[in-house]
Amino acid sequence: MIKPPSERPTPRAPAAFSYEEDTPARPAIETKHRPRRPGSFTDDVVLTADEDDPFLSPEKDVAPIPVAITRRRGASFGKIAAAAFGILFSLAFGLWTDSLIRNLFSRADWLGYAALAALGIGLLAVIAIVIRETAGLMRLAAVQEIKTEAEAAIVEPKPAKARALVKRLETLLSSKPETAKGRATLTAAEGDIIDAPQLIALAERELLAPLDRQARALIVNASKRVSIVTAVSPRAIVDLLYVLYEAARLVRAMAELYGGRPGTLGMIRLMRDVLAHLAVTGSIAVGDSLVQQVLGHGLASKLSARLGEGVINGLMTARIGIAAMDLCRPLSFHALKRPGIGDFIGDLTPSMTSRDKSS
Repeated sequence: MIKPPSERPTPRAPAAFSYEEDTPARPAIETKHRPRRPGSFTDDVVLTADEDDPFLSPEKDVAPIPVAITRRRGASFGKIAAAAFGILFSLAFGLWTDSLIRNLFSRADWLGYAALAALGIGLLAVIAIVIRETAGLMRLAAVQEIKTEAEAAIVEPKPAKARALVKRLETLLSSKPETAKGRATLTAAEGDIIDAPQLIALAERELLAPLDRQARALIVNASKRVSIVTAVSPRAIVDLLYVLYEAARLVRAMAELYGGRPGTLGMIRLMRDVLAHLAVTGSIAVGDSLVQQVLGHGLASKLSARLGEGVINGLMTARIGIAAMDLCRPLSFHALKRPGIGDFIGDLTPSMTSRDKSS
């Protein structure tokens, strides 16, 4: 039923209401400084590439070690002086020996003959030593010659030099039973590969890969022994002497592994080259990047000072082994990866590195 207009209720007039909050409003914070105007930061910010980011590429935390290169030796004033005085002392020794034998014959004939027999035995021994040292130097020179010729044969368009080089390398390593399988593989593929770089790369993988594994084991074992001995030795002089002993032993083992087999003079030459390389590259004192990586693995907080020093000495021994590997290896690293310091940190500190990776 529709009501008439007189009976309809009058509409209510609009009204205003105030709303009070239960909690008091916070006072506005007064700013003393004027708001900063927006600006661009493109000129100040430099983004790091993913391959250079140490968190994405942890293997780049340690700077690569420069490759050790054999020094070229030529004539010098020192060598000329040594040769001149050597001839003079040889003549003096000959005159003294002649006078001694004449005096012994004047006393009794049997004394003279005994002196002659001793002189003959001594000369034979000296000749044997000279032959041995010369052969050792020639073997070291052959290794360096193969390495130099390999670098030249890689860029040759014809494979004749590369094939001759591979034959020389097989002859050098023929006494190593570890290379028997590789030599058989190279013989089977002799006529299939006509590209010189591929032929040298195949020889490096087949002949030197098993020897490289043994070389890495030699470096790891020597580094571990140095770490343990220097960590428990009471005197610094003991640490120094043992590090020198292990370094000389490691260099000789590395040379014999790759077919060098040096004598005493060859060992002196190799040690001089290794120490010269370490001195030039500043590797005798362990670099800051290496220390930072070792400390980054938590060694500063988890190890004692002596044990940490042992680890550092072990890593320094590993650097010596890598330098000796560069000098004694008959081929440079092309097809295979050259070892670095980062490859030995996990072997010297296995518990620390595994714990860091798990965390």
